[in-house]
Parts: sequence; structure tokens; C-alpha cells
Amino acid sequence: MKLNDLLKGLDVIETVGDLNLDITNIHSDSRKIKEKGLFVAINGYNQNGAEYIKPAIKNGAIAVIVEENEKLDTLPNEITLIKVKNPRYALAITSCNLYDNPSRKFTLIGVTGTKGKTTTTFMTKALLEAHGLKVGLIGSIAVYIGDKKIEDTDRTTPESAEIQKHFADMVKENVDVAIIEVSSQALKLDRVTGCDFDIGVFTNLSEDHISKNEHADMEEYFQCKAKLFDMCKIGITNADDEIAKRLKDRSCKLKTFGITNKADISADEKTLSITPSCIDFTVKIDGQDEQFEVPIPGRFSVYNALGAISVAHEFGVTPDEMRNALKDLRVLGRNELVPNKLGLTIIIDYAHTPSSLQSILESVKSYAKGKIICAWGVGGDRDRAKRPIMGEISGRLADYTILMSDQIRTEDPMQILKDIEVGVKKVGGKYTIILDRTQGIKHALEVATPEDIIVIPGLGHDLYIEWNHVKYPYDERKVIAKLVDEILEERKK
Repeated sequence: MKLNDLLKGLDVIETVGDLNLDITNIHSDSRKIKEKGLFVAINGYNQNGAEYIKPAIKNGAIAVIVEENEKLDTLPNEITLIKVKNPRYALAITSCNLYDNPSRKFTLIGVTGTKGKTTTTFMTKALLEAHGLKVGLIGSIAVYIGDKKIEDTDRTTPESAEIQKHFADMVKENVDVAIIEVSSQALKLDRVTGCDFDIGVFTNLSEDHISKNEHADMEEYFQCKAKLFDMCKIGITNADDEIAKRLKDRSCKLKTFGITNKADISADEKTLSITPSCIDFTVKIDGQDEQFEVPIPGRFSVYNALGAISVAHEFGVTPDEMRNALKDLRVLGRNELVPNKLGLTIIIDYAHTPSSLQSILESVKSYAKGKIICAWGVGGDRDRAKRPIMGEISGRLADYTILMSDQIRTEDPMQILKDIEVGVKKVGGKYTIILDRTQGIKHALEVATPEDIIVIPGLGHDLYIEWNHVKYPYDERKVIAKLVDEILEERKK
């Protein structure tokens, strides 16, 4: 596509050079630029995007977009320079133009909220596929087109250039519906600008992502989330979430789901049953009571299911189709039950923040018959302030805490656990420290009884442990299976 055409919809401040160039690719990562590329220099929190212009040109960039006040060294004469007010916005719009606005060619669903995005998107995908629709998904775990996993992902919402490329691939594969997890950062940083959303879903909002590099306070966090509901035609929100109620002033048509408050799609509190293996509940849909069972225990799973059911209802998915799709649903690393030969209840979850750890433990506590054994740690090179807070949560809600390594990255792993230990001690929780994650999990398996519940938060869908910039393969499901075999062998002796 001609560079001039790529710039349509942008308020260009200055150009130097030829705008009639043929552009075949766009990116803000100089390493991903190819021949005839357009490089968009975005300033991050710790780096200046303009520093990567030379590597981008070396890799094939023939045009560069920079911020209007950027002071540059002289560029080669053959390189076209474009100055704009907001390069992130420019990246999104030029990417939409390059791929011919693919999100206008299917139905697009965006799911935002502090917790539940991943599970809600997977549930929604399953429900729509049960109705015979071909569905694409972009989220925290991976990118999917139908049954095929395209690639693993390392952030909730990719950069705008990658989103539009995935959407274009979905168009080629004749996708009917695309679902995307939409983080507050994605909305704040224009990653989903230009996306033509049909439906937006708001799961809930609790304190998270408040830091100098994310959001200044909860109000900013909410307002960023709320942007989705000025971008979609139908907004589906949680009627039981106090902050979500503020979305009533947005421009889309709002519909609701809930348990305790009046909602368009509502679950009957009296019918709600939560066991270590599933949730069972009745939902009123079009005046009829419909019973559902989902093998993901926890009250929050009911809300995730209600959000997905609400979306499916908009597509005319029948209650029978919904029932069949939900009864066998599994989501990798999201309140995931791990089958095992010891007959223990073992849950793997991605919980890695105070709110998510509290949520999973409170949920388990509501149906646990025996002890709650929480075996976990936190990632290195991340917010240290949350560690003692999470230690307090585990010490208070779990009967026994096993502190073990998580994503170590470049920190001293024992120091990470010592930071958590402060909080566990503060509330007088019973605990032990076992630095090696595998040995920590083995200890949990050895001390648990069939009535106990082992919760292993942290890694979730991650299939590796990172240490000193190297990612070592680590699938907790396989680790648990091997440990169970070892324990059974030891018991025979």
C-alpha cells in the first residue's frame, strides 16, 4: 500500500521525503521490520523509540514516524520522515489501513475487567462455536483461529500492529466472530484504536495495575477500562459490581448480568451449588429457568459464565447449545483442576496479585471441607510492595502456606520469599519455605488428605520458569503427574 494511503485518518504535522512509497509492513519493534517497512518510533517508560531508527532502517524500513518534537540526527535521503502528535495512535491507524480494516469484516467482541477476562473469552468462544460459528481469539494465553493455536502470547493485549495482522489472518480464514481480551493499558496506549467493536463486556473492577508505569489511581484505571464502552455498539456489564454501574452514561446500549442485583441475564442465588469439582446454577433467560454446570469451581466462575451466556444470547445460541459447551470446558491455568492418581483436589491458577490471590482463596474457602494448602511464590523483578500483602492474604485464608519459587527472573529467589514471609508472619499463618518449586509442590502433595484442597497460584498457563533471562520448560501438570508417581512408588516400599 502507498504510504500516502496509510496515513489517511492521521493528523500529520510534517513530512520530509516521498509519500508515494510502497509499504508492506509496519511495526514499532525495529527487530520485526522487514523490507519496505514503516517504523513507528514509540517512546516507552524507559526508552526512546527514536534510538531504534537506525536498526529499523538496517532491517528494511524506508519510512519513519516520530513524535512531533523529536530531535533527530540526519536521516538518509531515501528515508521518508513523518511527524505526528501521537505515534501510538499513528501505529494503530496505519496498521488498520494496511490490513484494510479487518475488524469491520466480522463481529468483534472485547472483554475487559480486572479479573475473569481470559475465562470469559474462552467460555464465549466455546458457546459461539457450539452454535456453528467460526471464532478467533486473542488473549493472555495465545492467539487462536478456530481450533488452531497460532502463537503463544506474553501480554494480555498485543500491540496494535500485531492485532490488525491477526485480524487480517482471521478474515482470510473466514472467521465469523473475533474475541479479544482488552486490558486497561491497551485502551490507554491506543493498542485497540481503530478496532470496530460490536460488543464490549465488563467483568469487574478491583485494585490492580496502580503504579507509576500503569495507572495513577483507581479512577484513571476505571476511565481507561470504560473507553471500550464508547467504542462498541452493545455493552454487557456486571450488575453486581459497584464500579461497573457507572458505565450507564456511556454511548453504547447497555445490558447486564448478575446474581444479587436485577439483571437482564441473572443466576438464582438459591440454586447456586459450588463443589470442589464444579459449579451448578440456574439462569433465567427470556423468562425461562435454565440449569448449567461448569467444571470450574468458584463463585467468580458463575459471573464469568453469565458474561459469556449474555454474549451468546445476542447471537441466538440456544440454552441446550450453551449447556453442552460449558459442561466440559477447561481453561489452561484459570482455576484449573488437575486430575491425579492420589485423588486430591489440586487447583492451578494464574493468580499473581493481591486481589486475584484473595479471590481464589476466598472462593476455595467457601466450599472446602478440609484444609486449604496454598503453595506459591511471586515473580522477581516486579512490584515488591505487593509481596507482604499477598503473604498476609495467604496466611489469613490458607490453613498452610508453602512458599516456593515462581518466575525468578534476575532476583535472589530466597529474598523474594523472605519478602512474602513478612506478611505471613504478621497474621500468624502456618507456613514453610521450600525454595525449589518442584519440591514445594511435592511437600503439598505429601501432607494433603483427600478432603484438603491444594491451591497452586502463580504460573497458571505459563509453561516455563524464567531465571536469569533463560526460560526453562516447566509444565506444572506434568510436574504434578511425575511427583504423584514418585509418591505412589515410595508408599509401596
